[in-house]
Amino acid sequence: MNNLFVYLEIEDGVVGDVSLELLTKGRRLADELKCKLEAVAAGYQLDGVGAQVFPYGVDVLHLADDKGLSPYTSLPHTSLLVNLFKEEKPQIAFMGATTIGRDLGPRVSSALFSGLTADCTSLEIGNYEDRKAGKTYENLLYQIRPAFGGNIVATIVNPDCRPQMATVREGVMKKEIFDPKYKGETRKLDVSKYVSNIDFVVEVIERHIEKSKVNIKSAPIIISGGYGVGSADNFNLLYELAGVLGGEVGASRAAVDAGFAEHERQIGQTGVTVRPKLYIACGISGQIQHIAGMQESAMIISINSDPHAPISAIADYNITGTIEEVIPKMIKYYKKNSK
Repeated sequence: MNNLFVYLEIEDGVVGDVSLELLTKGRRLADELKCKLEAVAAGYQLDGVGAQVFPYGVDVLHLADDKGLSPYTSLPHTSLLVNLFKEEKPQIAFMGATTIGRDLGPRVSSALFSGLTADCTSLEIGNYEDRKAGKTYENLLYQIRPAFGGNIVATIVNPDCRPQMATVREGVMKKEIFDPKYKGETRKLDVSKYVSNIDFVVEVIERHIEKSKVNIKSAPIIISGGYGVGSADNFNLLYELAGVLGGEVGASRAAVDAGFAEHERQIGQTGVTVRPKLYIACGISGQIQHIAGMQESAMIISINSDPHAPISAIADYNITGTIEEVIPKMIKYYKKNSK
């Protein structure tokens, strides 16, 4: 009871990266709270899940293995989590801000009257003083996320209702093995105890999955363009530089909305979150919505005609100039000096 739970997203027996990232964060928070880290796996033929998640510090793995739970459908997974949470009474529950998490999270939190903070960019443990009620709450989950269109960063707390639930997008948290030899306990759930037959009323007859052609999340080098690039033609300079460096091309929301690049290349609060070794921001002003998706990059280089653009505050190096002036020189230099 009162432990920290993570719902695992599983596809073809493989645990999703967003779930492993949440386990990494969950392990640290569980240590701080001096409680157990527990994971919930729901699907079919899940024998290999334990070996994947125990190295991330999972103390207890709840395994719901049933053919009706794969592929994901809303009703059985909702009933499973709601009834399991009523039984186990976790203090905190995490899931990915994915298509599945955005469907499942609100259903579970609504049924438990617990509330949910979506798309968190940070999760911490802290205290909260309610001056009106004259109460002080200890060890609450600080659920931190951009709000009001990204103009502020809000810290949300849930003093009284449990579990404290939050969703996090893939790439926001760092994935890190806790102990390769860590061994937890596996509890196999009797699915019929938690899910009724009526929950299986929806059957998935056929699935079509098209994988993205752009592998921007795992690219070690990203050359990203904003509205300041000026045109789709100027974006070709970014593609050329990416080709020379062996990187990928990203874009800000403003550049995508202007038609300079495809949506699958969008980085930021409403796009993907990345943490490459090198991030070159071209013509990007640095609004908080974009910074939320790339601020964990190992090195940031900003190329901007405005030396006082907000992104200059987080960049390691700032180059003042236009894209048309700077990028061709970089391409020429790297072509000359690259093996």
